[in-house]
Amino acid sequence: MTLDEALERLFSGAQAGRIREVQTVNLLDAAGRILAQPIRSLIDVPPGDNTSMDGYAVRCRDVLEPGTRLPVSQRIPAGQVGSALEPGTVARIFTGAQLPPGADAVVMQEQCEALAAEDGQGLGCVVVQASPQPGQWIRRRGEDVQAGSEVLAAGSRLTPQAMGLAASVGCAEVVVLRRPRVALFSTGDELVMPGEISPEQMRPGAIYNSNRYTLRGLLLAAGCEVTDFGIVPDRLDATRAVLRQAAQGHDLILTSGGVSVGEEDHIKPAVQAEGHLDSWQMAIKPGKPLAFGSVRTGGHQQALFVGLPGNPVSSFVTFLVAVAPLLRFMQGMSPQAFKPQLLRADFNWPKPDRRREFLRARLNGQGGLDLFPNQSSGVLTSAVWADGLVDNAPGAAIAQGQVVRFLSFADLLFA
Repeated sequence: MTLDEALERLFSGAQAGRIREVQTVNLLDAAGRILAQPIRSLIDVPPGDNTSMDGYAVRCRDVLEPGTRLPVSQRIPAGQVGSALEPGTVARIFTGAQLPPGADAVVMQEQCEALAAEDGQGLGCVVVQASPQPGQWIRRRGEDVQAGSEVLAAGSRLTPQAMGLAASVGCAEVVVLRRPRVALFSTGDELVMPGEISPEQMRPGAIYNSNRYTLRGLLLAAGCEVTDFGIVPDRLDATRAVLRQAAQGHDLILTSGGVSVGEEDHIKPAVQAEGHLDSWQMAIKPGKPLAFGSVRTGGHQQALFVGLPGNPVSSFVTFLVAVAPLLRFMQGMSPQAFKPQLLRADFNWPKPDRRREFLRARLNGQGGLDLFPNQSSGVLTSAVWADGLVDNAPGAAIAQGQVVRFLSFADLLFA
């Protein structure tokens, strides 16, 4: 099936598994969390007209031509409120300070010449070297946020800039969805862990378990709480046992490897025995096999299950294009379609696959895309080298100079 069809099935099957429990957390600790309730502002931001420049607050009618000399009647630092501006005078004002009543423009200090008072008393005078326009360098009350408006919608991810916006309207705590709880394990007797066996002691046929690190990192980056069950032996009884354990207290069980139909692939019969499973052949490259279902936890409860392919790049890409959207859907976010950048291909791809391809590529200094020379699903180097994926339609050849769809890793993971 196509990726779009697979995503529709994922979302339909995950409907009952959407997270609804909420938590109230300090805004300082809310980075990456998903809002369960909208944030509305009770104030205008800024709360009053203020200056965006260091300079002098003036009445435009007092400065009709460059070179006008006017006395400085007051000094207004940020955080203080000045008095009404007397006609025929200016106020020394600093960035962020509220505009004094009567002033209708600010002239930046670089366009003014400050003169000390001849008698050494008072604030002296200033020669204004430019004729101001009404409203220049003034930030109007409520121009950023108006009181009563919704500044962040439910389902929004609290990015650093969103946290700053929430703070600007006085929000100290936020109501968020609890984090997705994900159980992670790998299958395969060929897998060993770095640090447990040195390279020189590796038995023939053994490989280090890179997927465990990649998927754990992706889940943590996506804001999940992860329970790592390690490597499960290639036995049906062992796989069933860890599935029962992983289903307790988790929203999703994520595995890599063992989702094909070989005699040593025990994920399919194990999940079928402990719940239900659909196995799909997605028409994408890399990342062809995908298993989706659920595991019973007792009563009417169940944990969702997703089984990813075992090849490192296949597992990585399938997570980005299928699991990341599923996690967003489970948290009430819009599982929006991919938002590609349209960029120039500085490479040729003359022999496309009949499946939809996700090619590892990176931006170059000329504003185009370079392609990693080896697009094999086992070459994890390509995923580190690349900035993202070229989303290439089935059977579509690419000629140098052609515009292609580019999906950055950051957009895929943090959309």
